[in-house]
Amino acid sequence: MRALTATATATALALSLTAPAFAGDAAKGEADFKKCKSCHSIVGADGTDIVKGGKTGPNLFGVVGRPVGSFPDFKYGDSILAANAAGLVWDEAALTAYLADPSAWLKAATGDDSAKSKMTFKLTKGGEDMAAYLATLK
Repeated sequence: MRALTATATATALALSLTAPAFAGDAAKGEADFKKCKSCHSIVGADGTDIVKGGKTGPNLFGVVGRPVGSFPDFKYGDSILAANAAGLVWDEAALTAYLADPSAWLKAATGDDSAKSKMTFKLTKGGEDMAAYLATLK
């Protein structure tokens, strides 16, 4: 894997910043989370199940503000770990861009044209709503 560069990090940041304005509707995102729960659960910091779901993906409680690829004891792929090593942190803009095309976001974030995501699902509409919903879970 190529070394990360300041240019790659800047490109990933630019992709996040050029995403649509974030007037996401958290209620719509919550309703749409059913698309995500086959792979992801939301378990509060106190262990309370907020949304019971799969364990293929990491728990999404507190994801906004968390470093990319950092949920404890989850086995992440190399590309998302490279984004973590670059110091990237999930915010609503980054999540919206990632949800639209996870592998494309990782390619831009890492500068590695072969980067790919284990998440093959693409949320082409409503990503800003999903990000707004996830931002409420702290």
